[in-house]
Amino acid sequence: MKLRIKGNSIRLRLTKTEVETLSNEGYFEEHTSIGNQKLTYALKAADAVDLLSANYRDNTITVLMNTGLSQNWTSNEVVGYRHIEKLETGEELFLLVEKDFVCLEESFEDQSDNYPNPNASC
Repeated sequence: MKLRIKGNSIRLRLTKTEVETLSNEGYFEEHTSIGNQKLTYALKAADAVDLLSANYRDNTITVLMNTGLSQNWTSNEVVGYRHIEKLETGEELFLLVEKDFVCLEESFEDQSDNYPNPNASC
């Protein structure tokens, strides 16, 4: 799972296996070690959210995704889900969770588990 943070936006990209794990188990997480600290970022199915929501606790960013959407994501053609969450501070947090496509240009990453890029064929 790839994490991208820019300003007040969080974007997660998932491979086929990661989408399947989320669908079957309701949870997927990854870790990044920075010095002697570890940042965890996770995607969790939750009945209590309509679409997407996020929280940050104990060095963990958790994006919550509606359980029905997460369970059906493997069997539909939906690329991703987006939501703007209104924060208590009055700010907005943009959330985007999407399937990770194979890059059209050369990449150093292993892309064998990514979704076929729809722009690859004319």
